[in-house]
Amino acid sequence: MTDPADLDDYVRPHLNSSAPLVIDMQNDFADDGTCPVPGTTGIVPHLGDLVEAYRRAGRPIVHVVRLYAGDDVDRVRRAAITRDDARIVRPGTPGSQIISGLVPPATAMLDLNLLTAGEFQQVGPRETVMWKPRWSAFHRTDLDAHLRGSGVDTVVVAGCNFPNCPRATLFDASARDYRLVLAADATSRLTPDRLGDARSIGVVPFTVAEIAGILGSD
Repeated sequence: MTDPADLDDYVRPHLNSSAPLVIDMQNDFADDGTCPVPGTTGIVPHLGDLVEAYRRAGRPIVHVVRLYAGDDVDRVRRAAITRDDARIVRPGTPGSQIISGLVPPATAMLDLNLLTAGEFQQVGPRETVMWKPRWSAFHRTDLDAHLRGSGVDTVVVAGCNFPNCPRATLFDASARDYRLVLAADATSRLTPDRLGDARSIGVVPFTVAEIAGILGSD
């Protein structure tokens, strides 16, 4: 565990003013999906515990998703997306939906028109879903304004998969002066060397149990 007391005041997380960003936990990216990311299915129970801890604490929660349509896709993936047989997180497909158990069942279906217009879909009292067009959840989105408006100064990043979207989101959050936490056991494809790189920009790794414990004591 990282002891918050060992951190300087500039990077020490403020979990009582934090929000989790749960990234790209969609059916197509599960281990048995059309574009599988190894280890993503295995983190679902930890992510379930993370969002439940934030619900109990009454803190905001943001689920971030990808929706691939047309050529508004990362350049490295455009060739695959433009093939007729590619069905990766296509709007309206079952594979584009958030993995079962992470959002309330009654509001689980994504509102594609709302999301691709840049709006936040409400799925709980302080729980929303948003769409990001590129790796980072901050790129071409209103996430920063949404978080600031909710009094958030610390982001807790988790989900799929660390080398791509969680890492890009952490770097962009750092550029916006957020305090940075990585839910280490709720993020797929995290390795010791990648974690070392994250630490170098001020990312503080916690397990979900540690995060829940601190939230519960605040």
